[in-house]
Amino acid sequence: MEDIFVARVMSTSLHTVASDTLVEAAGQVMLENEIGSVVVTDDDNQLQGILTTTDFVRIVAEQKPKDQTPVSKYMSADVVTASAQDSIRDVADVMVTHGFHHVPVVDEDEGVIGMVTTSDLASYLSSEETPSPT
Repeated sequence: MEDIFVARVMSTSLHTVASDTLVEAAGQVMLENEIGSVVVTDDDNQLQGILTTTDFVRIVAEQKPKDQTPVSKYMSADVVTASAQDSIRDVADVMVTHGFHHVPVVDEDEGVIGMVTTSDLASYLSSEETPSPT
């Protein structure tokens, strides 16, 4: 497979929240948009963390979220990221190694510019790879 860059497969339609967004509100954004994560950014669109459906499983298992529970309590703050110029092979390797389903794409100047998901990679492969003969 030729080197394909992240910019070609990443999603740019992002849903972001601030770190003080309530968990309930972040969950509502995810439900309404049928997405598996929200990116947590600051006022300059710089990455602060990511909150995923996996985090919500932990929230439910640990305690019932209260109305005043901010996203920052549960988000993953040590986020592995990619740049738009990274090879999708490299990003896929990182996703498999760490069991990630979402990798935010960041730009040093613009902050968060996209997201690569396992669905993006699967979609790319299914459109590019020719089926094997039967």
